[in-house]
Amino acid sequence: MANVTDLQTKYSKLAQEYSKLRAQNQVLKKGVVDEQANSASFKEQLKQRDQSLRKQEQEMDSLSFRNQQLAKRVELLQEELAVSEAKGKKGKSKADSPSQHGLETQCVFDEDLQKKIEENERLHIQFYEAGEQHSRQESELKTRLQELEKDSEQHQAVVGGLTTKYMETIERLQSDKARLEIKSQTLEREAKECRMRTEECQQQLRLSQSELNRQVKQSSSVIQEKVPFNDTKLIGYNSLNVPPHNRRHQLKARDVAGQALSFIQDLVAALLNFHSYTEQRVHIYPLDSSIEPISPLNQKFSQYLHENAAYVRPLEDSFLHLHQSITEDTVTVLETVVKLKSFADHFSSYTHFLQKILPYQLKSLEEECDTPLCTAALTAKNQELQSDMKRVTSVFEKMQSYINLLALPSVRQDAMPQSSTSAVFTQLAACLHSLHDAIKDMSKHYNQKASLEQELPTITQKLCTTTECLLGSLGSLTSSTGKIATFFSNNLDFFTSSGYSPRGSTLALNPLQAESMLANKKKAAAYISAVKKARPQSVPYSDALSNRRVLTSSTESREGLSQQVQQSQDKIARLEQEKEHWLLEAQLGKVRLEKENQRIADLEAQLAAAQGGSLNSPPAAASTPVQSQEEAEMEPSAGEREATLCTSLVGMLCTTPSVEHVGDEESRETLIKTHYMARVGELTTQLQISDSKAVHFHSECRALAKRLAIAEKSRETLTEEIKLATQKITRLQDELATTKRSYEDQLSMMSDHLCSMNETLSKQREEIDTLKLGSKGNAKKNKGR
Repeated sequence: MANVTDLQTKYSKLAQEYSKLRAQNQVLKKGVVDEQANSASFKEQLKQRDQSLRKQEQEMDSLSFRNQQLAKRVELLQEELAVSEAKGKKGKSKADSPSQHGLETQCVFDEDLQKKIEENERLHIQFYEAGEQHSRQESELKTRLQELEKDSEQHQAVVGGLTTKYMETIERLQSDKARLEIKSQTLEREAKECRMRTEECQQQLRLSQSELNRQVKQSSSVIQEKVPFNDTKLIGYNSLNVPPHNRRHQLKARDVAGQALSFIQDLVAALLNFHSYTEQRVHIYPLDSSIEPISPLNQKFSQYLHENAAYVRPLEDSFLHLHQSITEDTVTVLETVVKLKSFADHFSSYTHFLQKILPYQLKSLEEECDTPLCTAALTAKNQELQSDMKRVTSVFEKMQSYINLLALPSVRQDAMPQSSTSAVFTQLAACLHSLHDAIKDMSKHYNQKASLEQELPTITQKLCTTTECLLGSLGSLTSSTGKIATFFSNNLDFFTSSGYSPRGSTLALNPLQAESMLANKKKAAAYISAVKKARPQSVPYSDALSNRRVLTSSTESREGLSQQVQQSQDKIARLEQEKEHWLLEAQLGKVRLEKENQRIADLEAQLAAAQGGSLNSPPAAASTPVQSQEEAEMEPSAGEREATLCTSLVGMLCTTPSVEHVGDEESRETLIKTHYMARVGELTTQLQISDSKAVHFHSECRALAKRLAIAEKSRETLTEEIKLATQKITRLQDELATTKRSYEDQLSMMSDHLCSMNETLSKQREEIDTLKLGSKGNAKKNKGR
């Protein structure tokens, strides 16, 4: 169920990231379309400006040509004026006052014409300079427009690549979604089947309970009538003062040790990842070892971190040996668990390792604070991490003290009373909760520090990846410590309870009493088997012992069945394992059915033989009619009395205490354990692969989001530059229009002036012609005189 929940959570996160990326992709597409439209408009404006520029060049050529014509015309007029002045000087003595007035007027016109010519030259120079400046600005704008077009093409190529990558990610996510939907439907269908099987098992459990209650009543009546003693009530038989063997306590201890072993394995994996990724981070930040050497302090710190496996791995190995030492045929108390001392020693060595690397951790964080790019907020987070690391180390030191105290009774007798043991277990549970809180705070502060480091300009992709892996290991460490604290608190009553204690005494069990208990158990089993072989006809006593054993095992089996039903309801998520289990159960059931058929045939043969023997003994039946009636009632249920329920950590099996079936049980247990270990390994591999894929997808999505943010910033920058270029082009257009209007006004004024000058020159020509005619007429008159 937890795996399905994690998959759903990861899928929901991926769906949210996909929706965000899809929205950003739409915005990016819209931006690309806008940029294309702006580029098209800019091209159209450039074409229009080229057309207007060509028109202006044509007009300028026509004006320059007209200006050359006017200049030639003025030169001709000046030459004619010079000729007329020369002729006027010859006839100066003969001219009268009107000719002098005309010459003065001609001089004024000449000066005015000279000024207009100079002004025309100056305007022509200004017009030429303005044209050169306009062409230079136009070339600069064309170059800038080409650069912007190149940038737009590059931007469009980047957008195309991102779009392709997004489409691939979308297709991959859709395929994962379809696969997960199919898997969820399969799991739901199998969950329904398991619920139906659970209901059937509950019904069978109720039937078994009713049958067992009936057998208990029958066995109780038989014991009261046939077995006249009970050694637990007679003090004379208890001179050794040895407690009875508690099988229920052993099963519970084995189950608790197995759960604790899985939690310890998760904790060891999380600690290994945390120390390894911390070592990688030391080689990357604040100095990258691939570019420049790191400080001697960080080199020593990295060397210590590289040795973390030598301190962490023994924790798992020693606890595995501890779990293997707890079996159904042993006595599990603090005085007899010798392997706990090895685990305590390895835990002490790991605590010393944490104390050894603590100063280097603090100095490394101080070195990060001394970097020039470290902000005040980042310095505050580093200080909080320093306090968190100190707190974690102190909690480990406290746990070391309590674990050493718990391991002390197995080394030295009478080391600690039962009340002190309960207090130590209580304090250890509190320390586990404190460790979970400390690691949770450290993970939160590291997350905040990572978010602040991503804002730095010198952050690298390698550092981002290492930081994400480090945060993942901290999350796993927080989860594993929380599970251990919850598990220890839930089983605190079991840890503080005394499973074994001598009768009438509150002292703890010593190893000698444990050895005596196991030896007595073996002797009792050997005695019962010997009695069965030597006196097969002593039915009342053996039946009484068998019924008592059935009663004890049935009570334990009932509680075991209740626990298994609860566990099956809590662990419906492991449906694939259940499916394989039931397939294996079906195969084993077929084999067991064949053996049961054979056993029933043997029992029927024995029953026929027993009935033949009872017919041959009528006097005994006549002397004790009540007893024969009871034996007749007990004979049909002989198969039921011989049947026993064998309960283990894997499941339950109703068996007959025969030598052949013991081998079947052992082979069944071995086969099922091997199968489940293989399945657990496969599921662990799949979970690690899915976790690595999720981390890869998350990092890739974050990288894409960063690239998208950079593309958006560059797009905004290009938009601003395009706006500035558009404003500049508009301003130049306004200046060009103003210059054009001024040139047109000046040209119109020059044209008007030239027209007036032409009129003046024509008038002057007429006057000159009139004067010439008058001077010729005067000359003729003078000649005639």
